[in-house]
Amino acid sequence: MDNSFDTHISAEHKLFDLHMRETLNYWDLIVLFVKRSFTTQFKQTLLGPLWAVIQPLLTTIVFTVIFGHFARLTTADIPGSFIVPGFLFYMAGNVCWSYFSSTLITTSNTFLNNSGTMGKVYYPRIVAPISTAISQLISFAIQFSIFLLIWLYYLICGGTSIRVTPWLLMIPLLVVQMAFLSTGFGIIISSFTTKYRDLTKLVGFGVDLWRYGCPIAYGLGLVPEKYFGLYMLNPVTPVITTFRYAVFGFGYFDLGYYLLSWGVSLAVFFLGLILFSRIERTFMDTI
Repeated sequence: MDNSFDTHISAEHKLFDLHMRETLNYWDLIVLFVKRSFTTQFKQTLLGPLWAVIQPLLTTIVFTVIFGHFARLTTADIPGSFIVPGFLFYMAGNVCWSYFSSTLITTSNTFLNNSGTMGKVYYPRIVAPISTAISQLISFAIQFSIFLLIWLYYLICGGTSIRVTPWLLMIPLLVVQMAFLSTGFGIIISSFTTKYRDLTKLVGFGVDLWRYGCPIAYGLGLVPEKYFGLYMLNPVTPVITTFRYAVFGFGYFDLGYYLLSWGVSLAVFFLGLILFSRIERTFMDTI
């Protein structure tokens, strides 16, 4: 009699047990969730996926008018006479922030949004946040493509300080870091929202406040020198400044702060995975 089994169900549970090998076997389910997430995001909307382009463009226009023309906040990250179109400066920050914030907010509702399927069908629960990060990556790809077209326009027309450098190769690494950081924070929040539902109402407000603690509406030149070190501890700040450094060919980059940002991103991500691993066993009892 053959006693070998493909699946083993046990009451034992390790501190860090995400069944990653099993998760890879559910890759088709991840793809299905990605399609579902991207479709429902624009379902019953008049313009559909065009909102992925319209939203960051409108936000960039508002930032350009309010912070650029009215408030006249500096867009300089470092001292010097560099010429960067305000619209391109604000769009660079907004494209990054849009991916980070949308992934964080959507992931923070992982258990609440998927309680129906999770309570009826077995699959590795980590599939849900993974599919969220990938589906939001589609919107980021669309927005980044529009940004590249505008960037190429200014590059070809000249009259700016923008130049092409090998730092452009850093962009995929920055996207991966944003995925780790946003998914980690989202998973941590989702682990608490299973018991404390009112946290979901604070997430959007907190993320909006966080936006203005990042150099998106202004350059680093606006940050007082005595608070600069503290300001750079925000893990999103080095991501945005490095992104601008990569696409503009100049700006602020500090390897120490950037590596610290990566350290925080990985720490948050793995802490989120540990909490997720513990909460997924009992969340149906409290949700």
